[in-house]
Amino acid sequence: MSEPVAIIDKLAFGGNGVCRINGKVCFVPFSCPGDELRLAVTSEKRSYQVARIVELITPSAERVIPPCPIFGRCGGCSWQHIAYGQQLLAKQQILADALWRGARVAADCVRPVLAAPAQYGYRSRVQFKLTGSAERLRIGFYRSTSHQVEDAGLGCAVAQPLINATLAALRRVLRTLPDVTAIPQISVDCAEGGVLAVVSYTGRNQSALADFFREQRAELAPLTGLFLNTGRKALHKVYGDDQLTYRLPSVSPAADDCRLAYQPGGFSQVNREQNLAMLELVRRMGDFQPADHVLDLYCGNGNFSLPIASQVAAVTGIEEYAGSIAAAEANRAANNIANAEFICADAAGGVRELLAAGRRFDTIILDPPRTGAAEAVPELCRLAPQRIIYVSCDPSTLARDCGQLAESGYTVRESVPLDMFPQTYHLESVTLLQKS
Repeated sequence: MSEPVAIIDKLAFGGNGVCRINGKVCFVPFSCPGDELRLAVTSEKRSYQVARIVELITPSAERVIPPCPIFGRCGGCSWQHIAYGQQLLAKQQILADALWRGARVAADCVRPVLAAPAQYGYRSRVQFKLTGSAERLRIGFYRSTSHQVEDAGLGCAVAQPLINATLAALRRVLRTLPDVTAIPQISVDCAEGGVLAVVSYTGRNQSALADFFREQRAELAPLTGLFLNTGRKALHKVYGDDQLTYRLPSVSPAADDCRLAYQPGGFSQVNREQNLAMLELVRRMGDFQPADHVLDLYCGNGNFSLPIASQVAAVTGIEEYAGSIAAAEANRAANNIANAEFICADAAGGVRELLAAGRRFDTIILDPPRTGAAEAVPELCRLAPQRIIYVSCDPSTLARDCGQLAESGYTVRESVPLDMFPQTYHLESVTLLQKS
């Protein structure tokens, strides 16, 4: 079989470089725009191909040396070999292409990417996979397209140092645990003044494992709390802190900064600095006024609702996960915020309840999961807000939903991508739509 030579044109959502072989689109993992490569096709589809690099003939000027020793084998980061400036340009283009394809949004509506302050050491939550016996324990990440664990012996390059210190402590302690084969995963989460671990356990002696971790508590520092997960989010506290907290600023001189808490298993953004930047974008796009009523769909623990409450007349949050609603209510009380309410319901059902009650909102904020908000879009259009602020972690579902919103008279005014996840193809974006 021939080994075609091609030059990589751009990067695609999913992380692969893109070129053409005999006019057909070809995706090439771990390539970089400008690379001249000799390739071997590994998969042939009707409309595209996938190829691996056989030879790097002429490296791109945008190629850099990855700092992580397991890059290329670990299934996490895919862009450590690409200069950071090129990563940002690629993410802007990916978002612009998706919005044009899905909603015919002009490219000049997409702003430059807000770069992350830290290119490495930024993640505040990491899930580690485990395999092997105590003598041959491997803790790290699945290799790409497999369930084989690549050991992260030196830690994770994109994780915060506190998480890597916790990983090292866990590694030392778990090597003394005979039942370690019953632990397939450990999630480590850090915030201001705390580090929590959730240990997934498939064995039968939960009590003995809990006793083991309590006895090893001093050796597990800097861990401040530990939980066991025995399935279906059934968390059992072993010791220490119940929750983690972080701070978000208020714009009102009369209001204190918000201190927001969340429990293990609850959602929170993994890049604290960029979460703050995202909040500031929501504030700017919202142009909130004292008489405004704001609806926050998929509100989580109140990450947007509560910091903006001091700027508006009232804010209502809707979230399907009961644990997040409980956290939002607790955060509302802890911050003495009287003009916020939270409803536990799926997005579409919650909006229908508001419609039935005759409620109206000036602005709707929505931050759905990767699958987007297709089920809720028709309902929220019936609320007819003047402004919609759509926070998205998936360009394709954002574009799909913006296309649906356009049918109800909403126009994208601007979309700002944020680099929440440097060294990966993932991106966050905040998009403003207004009623025409």
